[in-house]
Amino acid sequence: MFVCTSLTRSSVAFRSSRTLVLVRYAQTAAAPAPEPKIKKFQIYRWDPDITGDKPRMQTYEVDLNTCGPMVLDALIKIKNDMDPTLTFRRSCREGICGSCAMNINGGNTLACINKIDTNTSKVSKIYPLPHMYVVKDLVPDMSNFYAQYKSIEPYLKKKDESKQGKEQYLQTIEDREKLDGLYECILCACCSTSCPSYWWNGDKYLGPAVLMQAYRWMIDSRDDFTEERLSKLQDPFSLYRCHTIMNCTRACPKGLNPGKAIAEIKKMMATYKEKRSTAI
Repeated sequence: MFVCTSLTRSSVAFRSSRTLVLVRYAQTAAAPAPEPKIKKFQIYRWDPDITGDKPRMQTYEVDLNTCGPMVLDALIKIKNDMDPTLTFRRSCREGICGSCAMNINGGNTLACINKIDTNTSKVSKIYPLPHMYVVKDLVPDMSNFYAQYKSIEPYLKKKDESKQGKEQYLQTIEDREKLDGLYECILCACCSTSCPSYWWNGDKYLGPAVLMQAYRWMIDSRDDFTEERLSKLQDPFSLYRCHTIMNCTRACPKGLNPGKAIAEIKKMMATYKEKRSTAI
């Protein structure tokens, strides 16, 4: 009697489970497909390899139901499914590498962490970083930017190198904390290319990103070349073209403050000049 009851219950449980699966399947099959959510993207296009090609804006329509939430997702979908000639930089997709920096809806940012505006009545406009030479489409020429970064010697410099590679260069917790808000810079150039002073004097003015990194090494307790670093910035353009417009700080996708770093360099420079004049 016990076995029979157990079998009966098992049979009922099996039938109930099967019925539930069938019902769920029927509900899923009957669910209507979501209506397309079409978003228009106007993207800057220019190909130097095509004779006579001129810069233009090209419109693409993307169904947001079949696309990820970020602008980079839309660009990748366009390139994969619609137009393989579309050219842009990207790598980490996590806001770490800085490769996908571009101007989106009027502001410099990273495409990988910039959410698509889901208002389908508005067109999203995407340009390369402003006031830089364009290699192709959304790819700017970063040669000058990287050359300026190289010029500040962004690495630890010691006057006594006899211990190099033999022991660690230690620093206090307090000295290490001074680097917070500086070392996180990913050199995406969003700040520099949003700065009007950099637009006007990009060949001589180092710009917010590079100056912030210069400051990062000036205040590193392990570095022995602070005065030499300050000396290299004494000309009228490298540092003093900054007019505290603060576009740089507003544009930084990492929430850093290049404007504050530049102000600190100016204070250090004043002390350095006073010290030099006294010595002379």
